[in-house]
Amino acid sequence: MSKIHPAAENRYQYQDRGVLHHDHQVKDVHDVNPSVLTVWKRSSMSFQGTDGFTVFDHRGVLTFRVDNYSRKNCGVRKGLVLMDGAGSALLTLKPQVLSVQDQWNAYRGDYGCAKNPKSSRVFTMKNTGSGLFSRSNKTEATAEVFMGSETTSPSPDFRIEGCFQRRNCKIRSSSGQLVANVARKRVNNTVMLGEDVFSLVVQPGFDLDLIMAFVIVLDRICGKPLTPILCS
Repeated sequence: MSKIHPAAENRYQYQDRGVLHHDHQVKDVHDVNPSVLTVWKRSSMSFQGTDGFTVFDHRGVLTFRVDNYSRKNCGVRKGLVLMDGAGSALLTLKPQVLSVQDQWNAYRGDYGCAKNPKSSRVFTMKNTGSGLFSRSNKTEATAEVFMGSETTSPSPDFRIEGCFQRRNCKIRSSSGQLVANVARKRVNNTVMLGEDVFSLVVQPGFDLDLIMAFVIVLDRICGKPLTPILCS
């Protein structure tokens, strides 16, 4: 059986990362190479029926985790909490109630069931590839991200292009710069792992916490079954 992550013996280690900045980038002079993460769609709790994420860096160090006990209760009230490898809450991701578009909001830390003021919102992601007001086609984004508390700007800060459900998509900035890409994970030139294990490559200078949060929300708004609108 192929290894999902390169260093199983390090899976309980974790590392500190940069914090979120208003310009969406991490200020690290040593950050000159893309960050390559292996994302496993399985809770680190490893209980039967759990639905979460376990994320390792290129050394096999546990970097992120999301523990969710049931997809049926995927955060309607408490939301999903993105944690670092040690279990500290980084961002809480919540679906927008009664949203015309499939919309999720992100807040700092673990907010639980508390009511969050707009001023504490980190970003909002909207699904542009489904729903009554779908605008998506083969050349447009399947999702758009608006940073901060206001979502009335005509131009998103980030756009997701391609089909996340097929593990073939790119995240781009408002200027079109490549920020990150998601792809099926290959063991070698001939062996490819299943869709529950994939690679996330983040370009230097961008916040890993933020991009990983985008991926978690994409998993919710681009869930199965596959649709022609999202994956044409």
